[in-house]
Amino acid sequence: MVPAWTAAPPSSLIIFQKPYTLDFKIFWIVMHSLHEIIFIVALCYNWKINKRRNLMVAVFLAHLCIRIWTLIYFAPTLMEFQRLPYIDTVDLILKEKATQWRNLNDLRVALFFVLNFLLIPGLKIKEKDDE
Repeated sequence: MVPAWTAAPPSSLIIFQKPYTLDFKIFWIVMHSLHEIIFIVALCYNWKINKRRNLMVAVFLAHLCIRIWTLIYFAPTLMEFQRLPYIDTVDLILKEKATQWRNLNDLRVALFFVLNFLLIPGLKIKEKDDE
């Protein structure tokens, strides 16, 4: 999706136009909320295991930083693109802005993956290691 709509705005923004509007706002709000609720529940269940708790808290705080970045930059910028009217031309300034959004989004997604993979070694931490 992202490579398609960032390819040649505003003409490539047609996917945000009616009657076939793609608006993933509700989907992402629900998915991120579920992820964070599950993370907090997992953190509660692992709270007594100090090393695991410390790892999970660090990852969760880093995750929250990326979510704040999302709320400050990614979501508003995407909504701005979605509000632009379709025009069958390419605006080089818009294309540059869309390319920057796409590149930063790739970085953001990679950071989310790295953070989640950092939790895997925590599975090996046992309660007895805490004593």
